[in-house]
Amino acid sequence: MTRILLAGASGLIGRQAAELLTVDGEVHALLRKQLDGLPPSVTQHVGPIAHWPTIISSMSLDVAISCLGTTMRIAGSPEAFRAVDHDLMLSFASAARNAGVRHMISVSSVGASAKSGNLYLRTKGEAEAALSGMGFERLDIIRPGLLTGGRRLDSRPGESLGILLAPFTDLLMLGSFGRYRSTPSAKVARAIAVLVASGGVGRFIHENAEINAMAG
Repeated sequence: MTRILLAGASGLIGRQAAELLTVDGEVHALLRKQLDGLPPSVTQHVGPIAHWPTIISSMSLDVAISCLGTTMRIAGSPEAFRAVDHDLMLSFASAARNAGVRHMISVSSVGASAKSGNLYLRTKGEAEAALSGMGFERLDIIRPGLLTGGRRLDSRPGESLGILLAPFTDLLMLGSFGRYRSTPSAKVARAIAVLVASGGVGRFIHENAEINAMAG
């Protein structure tokens, strides 16, 4: 049975991924506080962020999954946003690699680029670049568009408007712009489950078309 470490289980994709992964895997969720609603078979490891590397070092794991992420509005400042989407995610990944994890899966964003003038996309791109240098035998980076569906625990007015308009704006995303279409969160979770079971080595980036294909 694959031993899986999941960070971000309280989020939109993380919760859905946790449910799917328990079918064939042994799932360990790393959390800052106890979380209601996860499958009983998910083992919750609760502690302050500063203790996460110590918690991870005590486990024997095969795959690490990061669904960590916030928004500028929720974080409150560029520094607080970067502390989650860059610093925390890389600290998690580094601790997992030091614990012997060979396969890393990270949820990023379409358009992520370390050269972007957009803070959100630049932060995501810089995090991707740092992950690539950590020495994982297999690294899967998932770049969905605007996430739709599922149950959010926080209020995101801007995203809510985008989700409302998505059926119309998606029709305008033709050809190479198809990667910018909205992505059902449930499909991202299913793609993660598929990737956990995949073999091989290398660095792979998965955008909308491939996410949809893996999710079926």
